[in-house]
Amino acid sequence: MVTKVTDKTLTEHTGSGLTIVDLWAPWCGPCLMMEPVIDELEEDFKDDMQFVKLNIDENKETALEYDVMSIPSFLLFKDGKAIEKVVGYHDKSEFSKYLSEKVTQYKAV
Repeated sequence: MVTKVTDKTLTEHTGSGLTIVDLWAPWCGPCLMMEPVIDELEEDFKDDMQFVKLNIDENKETALEYDVMSIPSFLLFKDGKAIEKVVGYHDKSEFSKYLSEKVTQYKAV
């Protein structure tokens, strides 16, 4: 199960290695459609990266800090620094391909 984080706990969960932060809200249809996809990808990539969820209705600071204008949005962190943002619904194969590319790219760095 994907770990839920808050504005206050985000830093401790993104400080080391690769982390995907799922910015979502309970009223967002595409966010709810992504939930099972993210759960499956967390299992597929458990050895390469961490997955966390942040409800933007309850944690507005992070959404403002990273200019989140649409959800779902996904922030890719590397060792505590946000390096990319992906917006919108993506099916499992498409998002898996993206994550595989990022693992290859950033594990070598």
